[in-house]
Amino acid sequence: MTTRRNFLQKFGALAALGATPPFLDSAQGKNFLQSIERINALSLEDSIQDETFWYQVRQAYTVSSALINLNNGGVCPQPKVVQEAVERYNRLSNETPSYYMWRTLDEGREPLRRRLADLAGVSQEEVAINRNSSEALETIIFGLRLQAGDEVVLTKQDYPNMINAWKQREKRDGIVLKWINLELPSEDKNYLVKSYVDAFSAKTKVVQITHLINWMGQILPVKEIAKEAHKRGIEVLVDGAHTFAHFQYSVADLDCDYYGTSLHKWLCAPFGSGMLYVKKEKIKNLYPLLAAPDAESEDIRKFENLGTRSFAIEQGINQAIDFHEMIGGERKEKRLHYLKNYWAEKANAMPRVKVKTSLKLEYGCAIGLLTVEGKKPAEVSNFLHQNYKIHNVAIEWENIKGVRLTPNVYTTTRELDTLVKAIEQLSKQV
Repeated sequence: MTTRRNFLQKFGALAALGATPPFLDSAQGKNFLQSIERINALSLEDSIQDETFWYQVRQAYTVSSALINLNNGGVCPQPKVVQEAVERYNRLSNETPSYYMWRTLDEGREPLRRRLADLAGVSQEEVAINRNSSEALETIIFGLRLQAGDEVVLTKQDYPNMINAWKQREKRDGIVLKWINLELPSEDKNYLVKSYVDAFSAKTKVVQITHLINWMGQILPVKEIAKEAHKRGIEVLVDGAHTFAHFQYSVADLDCDYYGTSLHKWLCAPFGSGMLYVKKEKIKNLYPLLAAPDAESEDIRKFENLGTRSFAIEQGINQAIDFHEMIGGERKEKRLHYLKNYWAEKANAMPRVKVKTSLKLEYGCAIGLLTVEGKKPAEVSNFLHQNYKIHNVAIEWENIKGVRLTPNVYTTTRELDTLVKAIEQLSKQV
């Protein structure tokens, strides 16, 4: 079958090591490949709601049937082909570590760099491979040449690791943090952009923009904020932890100077894999987090001076990219948005229930925040888990309170029907 042959050819690293992903030779794997061929013949809109296809996608994972996982906003599971690749690479590494790790698997970093750069829409000379968003973003935060009195603009809704990193620089170096406190959700682009612009001053050197607020799924207009920042000579750092491979965009189009993301989130790559982007002309003056032979090198690779790491995890990213591309980035984005709205629209129609995330694609995709009048987030969270085995997370963070619910491509509408039933039952208990 042409599709099967093309798909297997994509797994070049495994093929070079004499291994074929076992899943693709299984009955489930063959059904999955056939479903890919069939779905490609449908229109995008029809494919989004083709539950037979998405059931086959589910079979490509090893997700539990005893638990409905709606906490994909934290970390996403890996497809079977990714798990198998990591296991294979790890076994190979253990045959002769210093040989297979450094002379075989390490040789795959440059091809992987090219693939990630293509997916991000940037140059391969601007992409470094690391372990997660925190490592990528803290490389930037601690590597920027800021002086006492320099101002950095960020929001109280940003991720704690980044907030704490900036606070450490504040204490250590005397920089000044200018805080924005956003009222969310919002579908008012002018309000969102103005909130940042109003915080800028002649002393502002950097603005941090969280592309998607992880607590409740708000997408921010990064490009518009970046444009205003650059008018004023302000550098732009983007936290893309929850957006890369979640919905369609190019990192280059964001017009940012620095960017970090976790590949083990929406790309469904191995746990502990991430990506750093630094605009080419910014590399020289950004210090690496871990010392490199030349701290002022213009080579993006100075940010990868980690020493011994898991090459199995790193090379497993390839199979995650393959899987993502087989589903299709646009199809994935539209399906995730469809799944969020599938349950959210029904929940919003119930008395005393409100989903505090935009249902518009421009402002929200997979993540939704559920609130039930008269119920604390922890009460709602516990009810869903104890009575319906729905894995979720209660959120109480800076103007944001509710239960975060996040489906993924393997989530079925039948599972979301169970969620809707649970919300309805809970709403009647208020």
